[in-house]
Amino acid sequence: MAAGTLYVVATPIGNLEDITLRALRVLRSVDLIAAEDTRHTRKLLAHHGISRPLVSYHDHNKERQAPRLLAQLQAGRSVALVTDAGTPGISDPGYYLVRLLIAHGIPLVPVPGPTAVIAALSVAGLPTDRFVFEGFLPPRGSKRRQRLEALRAEPRTIVLYESPHRLLPLLQDLVTYLGGERQVVMARELTKRFEEVVRGTASELLAAVRERPVRGEITLVVAGRPRVRPAAQGPGPGAAAAGCGTAPRGARGPPRRGRR
Repeated sequence: MAAGTLYVVATPIGNLEDITLRALRVLRSVDLIAAEDTRHTRKLLAHHGISRPLVSYHDHNKERQAPRLLAQLQAGRSVALVTDAGTPGISDPGYYLVRLLIAHGIPLVPVPGPTAVIAALSVAGLPTDRFVFEGFLPPRGSKRRQRLEALRAEPRTIVLYESPHRLLPLLQDLVTYLGGERQVVMARELTKRFEEVVRGTASELLAAVRERPVRGEITLVVAGRPRVRPAAQGPGPGAAAAGCGTAPRGARGPPRRGRR
């Protein structure tokens, strides 16, 4: 029996209309949908009139559930993998399942669509020709310090995810490690009713969040390290003696012939 296919399906990051026609067709046709939160996914499916069997697959059950999904696929069933919002495998346990299936030769098909990384970059107004996605930084300790110290010298635009209750410490760390003048864009609740995009320096955003705490899903886009232009170099010592300076009036030699 031929193995089934795992479809990695991107779903809306907020607005339920932000889903592709292909994604809807796949969700209607698969035998099983593996969802990060089945309650959340049921709302999406109901909105689009879809009814399919659901199983949970998330960070806390991935080691137990991934082999079960593998068995379903090896039996020839088709499975769609979805996350609560956006593209599976981006800062979620989707990669764990994908790696397992690759090792067993299971066909994988991406069904692309929304992701907060690209949505935030598209409106940030910072360079997008080169960027680095860091996801969630380690919450504390030496690993967090090491990551921030590495980002201090990063020349590419940086994209970070953060939760509302940890946003203030992150902005404080950006000021400390990257500098208060570093440009930062905070994209909050993208595609949702209370969508907000705030631009400013790290110090300005820190002051704003101290004054008015924020809620909702947050993506930060941080400018890379500014390029330092080399200082202009003037004539070195002894330049005049070497003929690079200006001779006193009346001490000049005969004029040179050149192009007029």
